[in-house]
Amino acid sequence: MSEGATAGPEPLAHRVSAMRVVVDFDKCKSNAVCMTIAPEVFEVRDDGYLYILQEEPPEALRPAMERCVRECPTGAISIEG
Repeated sequence: MSEGATAGPEPLAHRVSAMRVVVDFDKCKSNAVCMTIAPEVFEVRDDGYLYILQEEPPEALRPAMERCVRECPTGAISIEG
């Protein structure tokens, strides 16, 4: 590559996500619906509480995150961005 040339766009996996997952833990009942849909993002642990594994998941997971928002029985999940 010549001096001053760029390598092209950054691979999707390395881009900063514009999406942020937010859980209202006052509403959350840790029923694991979201974990079933997106186990890479949500986990209900042995202590019975929901944990967010990726607060800013990659854009490729947006459809799954939107499904989590729609299907959360308590309406505790939202997406910013």
